[in-house]
Amino acid sequence: MKLDKMETETRNANTMDIDNCSSLEIVEKINREDAKVAEAVGKKKEQIAEIIDKVSERMKKGGRLIYIGAGTSGRLGVLDASECPPTYGVCSDLVVGLIAGGPSAMFKAKEGAEDDYDLGRNDLVDLHLNANDSVIGLAASGRTPYVIGGLDYAKSIGAYTASVSCVSDSEVSLHCETAVEVITGPEVITGSTRMKAGTAEKMICNMISTGCMIHYGKVFENLMVDVQPTNEKLVVRAKNIISEAVHCDAKEAEELFEASGKNVKIAILMGKGKCDKSMAEKNLAQCNGNVHHAIVHTMEKAK
Repeated sequence: MKLDKMETETRNANTMDIDNCSSLEIVEKINREDAKVAEAVGKKKEQIAEIIDKVSERMKKGGRLIYIGAGTSGRLGVLDASECPPTYGVCSDLVVGLIAGGPSAMFKAKEGAEDDYDLGRNDLVDLHLNANDSVIGLAASGRTPYVIGGLDYAKSIGAYTASVSCVSDSEVSLHCETAVEVITGPEVITGSTRMKAGTAEKMICNMISTGCMIHYGKVFENLMVDVQPTNEKLVVRAKNIISEAVHCDAKEAEELFEASGKNVKIAILMGKGKCDKSMAEKNLAQCNGNVHHAIVHTMEKAK
């Protein structure tokens, strides 16, 4: 293992004096380095888009999106997965995050777990991985055995595989169909890949899950239409989304919300398509939950 050859492990010439800086100067130096991350991610937009297309294709066949990683990378995958159900109203097993060492490793590092090649395979076996699933390996260093073991097993059963790393010519890139190597360069603090590399991985996970949810019919225009009104804030958000989508006032949005059974998608379709709840439910089902397609379908039937 030659860590000194990895971009993420080299010293950053711009922060050599950071230990003698004021708090403001520390913030400024970190901010300048962070500003470089979005540009680095943008250089890999084609590969990220390919991942979204491949995962979405399988998701529509019943497949799952599974992130697998260790340490910071693993935690970022778990974070992205855990936010999909409350954000988009999907079931908790549609997007899954696996971290080396299991759930407790989210809070306390389990040394050595990331070096266990077989553990990556075993964790996917326990999930009953199938050919419709997609496995994305997250490894800032590009060499994590746990991740490689998982990717190799996923490929062996025909699942789609992709990887995200932050070094050139990474090992994980050789074990998947689509490789994303985002070169974020030396960290502000040498070796602290939870910083720029971690930010890049988080941005990419956001793009992947958001893109997949859009293709999965969870977004109308740029509105989150499968919001679950499970608390006061989310009820208000749901009504505001209905008002924005239908272009109606708060009173009508409230009426649509209640008449729809507090279902945002149905409420929007009722308002846009000028139909009752039963017709909205039927047309939405025929369009696989896609609100845009259901509105067009409803209006065509009304002609």
